[in-house]
Parts: sequence; structure tokens; C-alpha cells
Amino acid sequence: MKNMPSASCETLLDDIEDIVSQQDSKPQDRHFARKHILPKARRRNTQMCLQEEDSPPSDSTIPGIQKIWIRTWGCSHNNSDGEYMAGQLAAYGYKITESASDADLWLLNSCTVKNPAEDHFRNSIKRAQEENKKIVLAGCVPQAQPRQDYLQGLSVIGVQQIDRVVEVVEETIKGHSVRLLGQKKDNGKRLGGAPLDLPKIRKNPLIEIISINTGCLNACTYCKTKHARGNLASYPIDELVDRAKQSFQEGVCEIWLTSEDTGAYGRDIGTDLPTLLWKLVEVIPEGAMLRLGMTNPPYILEHLEEMAKILNHPRVYAFLHIPVQSASDTVLMAMKREYCVADFRRVVDFLKEKVPGITIATDIICGFPGETDQDFQETVKLVEEYKFPSLFINQFYPRPGTPAAKMEQVPAQVKKQRTKDLSRVFHSYSPYDHKIGERQQVLVTEESFDSKFYVAHNRFYEQVLVPKNPTFMGKMVEVDIYESGKHFMKGQPVADAKVYTPSISKPLAKGEVSGLTEEFRSRHGGPLSSTSQGVLAGSRVGLWLQRLPQDGALMVSVGLTLLALLLAFFVKLYN
Repeated sequence: MKNMPSASCETLLDDIEDIVSQQDSKPQDRHFARKHILPKARRRNTQMCLQEEDSPPSDSTIPGIQKIWIRTWGCSHNNSDGEYMAGQLAAYGYKITESASDADLWLLNSCTVKNPAEDHFRNSIKRAQEENKKIVLAGCVPQAQPRQDYLQGLSVIGVQQIDRVVEVVEETIKGHSVRLLGQKKDNGKRLGGAPLDLPKIRKNPLIEIISINTGCLNACTYCKTKHARGNLASYPIDELVDRAKQSFQEGVCEIWLTSEDTGAYGRDIGTDLPTLLWKLVEVIPEGAMLRLGMTNPPYILEHLEEMAKILNHPRVYAFLHIPVQSASDTVLMAMKREYCVADFRRVVDFLKEKVPGITIATDIICGFPGETDQDFQETVKLVEEYKFPSLFINQFYPRPGTPAAKMEQVPAQVKKQRTKDLSRVFHSYSPYDHKIGERQQVLVTEESFDSKFYVAHNRFYEQVLVPKNPTFMGKMVEVDIYESGKHFMKGQPVADAKVYTPSISKPLAKGEVSGLTEEFRSRHGGPLSSTSQGVLAGSRVGLWLQRLPQDGALMVSVGLTLLALLLAFFVKLYN
């Protein structure tokens, strides 16, 4: 409770002066006495005093003042989760820092797709412990395998509980270990996850990542992400459209739609991906762009005609990421991918015909259990035929708890060699040489890793490097292509060409919190309503219960007792 009602004190005290007795000195007496006291000058370090008053010591246990370093591994969905957690923490008062050494607490947001990603995660935990940092773990690794030894005793927040990150961090700062791994449900039906209108800090203020659903409908034998994200759960269309509108109002000029499988969107709530995309297209301002995320072949097959129309829209990138994983039907069957290579070819061929110039990106796993030399050669031939401009080549890693981990493995040296061989094929062709001399319109959104260029993308989401002219950032620019590399082109802005400014607001500053609506401020910033206080108190009780020994009967008994006391308190207080 933040504010106790004044009525609770009226029966005890009518006025503050009632506590002063006849024998006590009056204010005027104390004032007269001060006239006969000679003050002694005392030097003090004003700057130091100001620092002490303004900022408590760094090792203070008062929540809401610490510095937090956030590290995220993995996909764009995970990156979106990291942005949401950063935004909520910053809105509460924590300082998000880019310096791991300066931070009081590390929030490690993990990826479980491959062994190397989990190894980095585990090593970061060890380093944090060596540096005596407070630690909160998030992402797919602890959600999928919460009982792993190296996670014991540490606070964990599940992938569907990121809207409670402030509570978990607060308890961790106090020295408690908290775990929130439950699923969000409404009348027993699983929801997509945390609300989309939470505050966030975008890694790039010009790009908004929107998760349209979580989980998937597949059961791939190699996939550990399924254990973390679960079955398909889609967000309603109106919530997604509202999120997009808010993003454009905050100066975003590019939206990425992401999920474990965008093609499966809506199957659990009676709608589909094309319906969502047409609604989103209506609210995209001129000069802004939409990029569609990864979709598996089975669920895009039935929407090919509509998808071709959408990908031809001027405010949608003609780009689609469709993982094939292998060109061998035998391997695909062992993976339980629920399609054959002919299905993949049909999708790609149709889109290349109906959407001229479309970029098709794909993924391939090398050395899946049971993959023969002939199986691998079929995959090589597919790459040679289609010459994918964007190809993600992954050596197979058996993930604990997956069916593929129990299969007979391909020798490590063979897996490595196949990965090298396929990489050699990929680097044998140049996908952009024929575009030299073209005039293209590109959207500039970020700076290159070497800080020498700005990075833009053309209609087909192909990367174009342009000169670092600050007036270009977040704008549509017309360029002439004069050079190409394996993964990029270079463009020279056309002389006297108009730099097109999208019809959107000024972007937020880097690190600025998005989504601090009046509704959020009233929920979390100002005095809480009695309902909000009850919810907050209930969540605190829930966290406290999760710190108790894991005895089911004790948990239920103590929980019911506390809830009864809490209810009685509110009834007495407000009646």
C-alpha cells in the first residue's frame, strides 16, 4: 500500500498539535533560543554531499536504482523479448547500461537452438558469478530445461512472463531466487504471451520487431525451441495492428514480423497470415516498409496466391525466409518436417514467377543423423540450382531431450566437412553482380559494423551500403549501384535526387523508452487503485511462495492462509 487513507488516523488524533504537551517548548520559544547560539562555520564538500543525496551507494539493496546489463542471443523473437524487458526496467527506474563491468545485475536472455549459443550463455553465467553480479536468466534455455545444474539457485523468468521482469529483478536485487515459468492462459486457452503494449527500448529506434505468435504446430525431431515456446498461440489481429500504429507514431520506419513460424499464424484463433498482412498494410505510412519473417513450407502452400499479391505491395519487402533444411526427402522425413522437397520447390518457383526479383532466404542443416553422401549431394544440387542469395548453413548439433539426439550420429569430421563443402558452393556465385548500374530506391535504417557506411535495403531486402550522410537516416534515398559483394551492394546517391521522408513522427532517441502511455503510467507510476494494489500484492505473495521449499502441501496451505489474510485486510481497510 502506498497511501494509507487519512480516515484511519482520525479517531486517534484530530490535529498534529495535540501531541505537544503544556510542558513542551513552543515553536516561538525555540526560535528565541536560536538567537543566542553562535553558529560555527563548517566546510563541507558540496559536490560529494549532492552525490550522496542524489544517488544511493552502488551496493544499495533499494530496488529500482541499479544498473542492469542485458545480453540477448538468438532470433528476432528473442531480441524483441529483450527489448520489452529493457523497456519495463528502464520505466521502473533501473538504468540499462552497455557496460557489463559497471552493471549491478546481468539479465541473460538465452537461445537454445544450437550448442554454441548455450555454451556462450553458460560461460556468461560463470563470469557473472566470478564478478559477484546479481543474475536473472531468461529466454529458451531455462524455459526448456529449468532443472539443469548450472541454473540452480538463480532467478529465472519464462518466455511468457516477461511482463513481470521488474518483480523478478527486484526480488533478485534483494538477494532472493525467484522462478516464473508458467504459461499465460485465458479460460484455459494458451495466449501468445506478454501484452504487446508494454514499454520497450528498441535496439534500433527505426525498427520495430513484432512477434505475431509464439510456438508452432510442428514437432521437428531436432528442435529444442519447441520445448520452450510450446504449441502455436497467436495474438489477435487488432492488438498487432495497434502495436504497428503505435510504432509508426514513435518514428519507426521498418517493421519486422517474427515468430517461430509466421505461416502458421492464426490457425489457433480462426484466421490466417494473409488476413493479418492486409490489415497491417492499411496502416503502413508511405515511405515505411514491412518485412515478413520465417515461414515453413507446409503453411504457406495454401496461401500462395494471396502471399504473392502481398509481396508485390510497394510497402512490403519482396522477401521471404523459407527454411528447406535438406533436399533429401529421407532426411526431411527423419526430421519430421511435414513436407517434401517438391513442396519447397513449388513455393519458391511460384513466388519467383509471380513476384519478379523476390529474395528467397533459406536454412540448411549439414550432417543430420542418417544423412548419407547422396542425401547431402541432393542438397548441394538444390543450392547450385537456385543460387540463394541468403543462405544460413548450420552444422547439426544434437540438443538434449530431442529425438534426434538419440539417433545414430554422423561423425563429427564428416559434419564439419559437409558444412565447409556447402559453404564453398555458396561462395562460388555472386548474386548481385548483374545489378551494377541499376538505379534503386533504398530505405536507410542503420550503420554498418565498421562504421564506414549507412546500411539500407532495396525493394527486395537486399543490403545496399550508402555514404554516411546524417540526412539519409530513416529516409528513402535514390541511389545508383556501382559495386557489389557477396552480401551487399554499394550505392551512390543520385545528384539532386529528393530524399524522401516517410510520413511518420520523429524517431525516439537511442535508448529512449517506447510505449510509456498514460495507461501504463497509471498502472505503474502514480498511486495505485485498490484493484491494482490487490493485483500487485497478490503477485508479491506469488513470488514469496516461489521462494519457499518445494513442498506442495506447504505451498498450498501457506498460500491460502496468506490470501485469506490479504482479503480480510482489504475488506477491513476499505469498509
